Amino acid sequence: MSFEKIPTVPTADEVLDRALRRAAKKMREKPNKKRASVEFVEAAYLSVHDKLVSVIQSFPTLSEEPQFYQDIVEILWTTDRLKKSLGAVGWAARWSKDHRGGLAKDVRYSSEENSIAARKKAIARLSSVVHQIEDDLLFLNDVRNVLRKLPTVEDVFTIVVAGFPNVGKSSFIRRVSSAEPEVASYPFTTKGIIVGHYYHRHEKVQLIDTPGVLDRPGIERNAIERQALSAIVNIADALLFILDPSAHCGYPLEEQLRLLEEVKGLVQVPIVVVANKADLTSIPEYPSMSTGSGEGVQEILDALLVHKDEWKPKRSKEPEEHQV
Repeated sequence: MSFEKIPTVPTADEVLDRALRRAAKKMREKPNKKRASVEFVEAAYLSVHDKLVSVIQSFPTLSEEPQFYQDIVEILWTTDRLKKSLGAVGWAARWSKDHRGGLAKDVRYSSEENSIAARKKAIARLSSVVHQIEDDLLFLNDVRNVLRKLPTVEDVFTIVVAGFPNVGKSSFIRRVSSAEPEVASYPFTTKGIIVGHYYHRHEKVQLIDTPGVLDRPGIERNAIERQALSAIVNIADALLFILDPSAHCGYPLEEQLRLLEEVKGLVQVPIVVVANKADLTSIPEYPSMSTGSGEGVQEILDALLVHKDEWKPKRSKEPEEHQV
């Protein structure tokens, strides 16, 4: 699912304005006043139903998405909160559908002089119901605004690249990617998260940088950042941890090694540790590379790709359907 394609969720007033415009057009087509009022009610209720259904259907079925997105929703809002608002919109859509015929019938069987009053009463009830879900529509639009900015994370073999800032994470991804990497915003950092791709035996491999989350000491992270860290590392099928033994990144090697130990305790996937900037210095116990010159980069990538044969798709749940 491309979250970028989720349209703006309308407010309650926007849903009603759209419905009333369509209803007014229908009413103008009928010269008989009573018949025009009946058409107005039926068209307004149908428009509200259809628009609310389209809101629900525009959202992805979360259980069909990679665990990364499920974790993000749980961190920011909780899955139950999202389901509750989608359910509320579904309730209003069903109400519009179920009451459309009965309220139009009230108008049809009213006297000529009472038909306008009956029409106004029917529209007032519709307006009341739609405004009951105003907060849910606003909430869903907030969710939409975050989801559409998330990076595209596919259910393919994924290498997460970790380490402190300026150690060469993004340089590694750019050097091995088959095209210019995607740089997408991310709700836990002001920096862009980098998603690159590499084709191995004609199959796509995904590489993800982790700025602003994995590069902070644990004691400085707030609860949201710690959960975000979990969300990111949980999508890794293999993890590359880059060290800068020269400390040109601005962080001493001791701090980098402490972060490495923390990351090792968070993931249960293969970890490849590499010392970057091999032209400056190295660490005897770890292989070296230089993302500047390219020296050793392919060998490190090959060491990660060894684990691709063990990879299995993460999606295992049966698809769910939105109930309306």
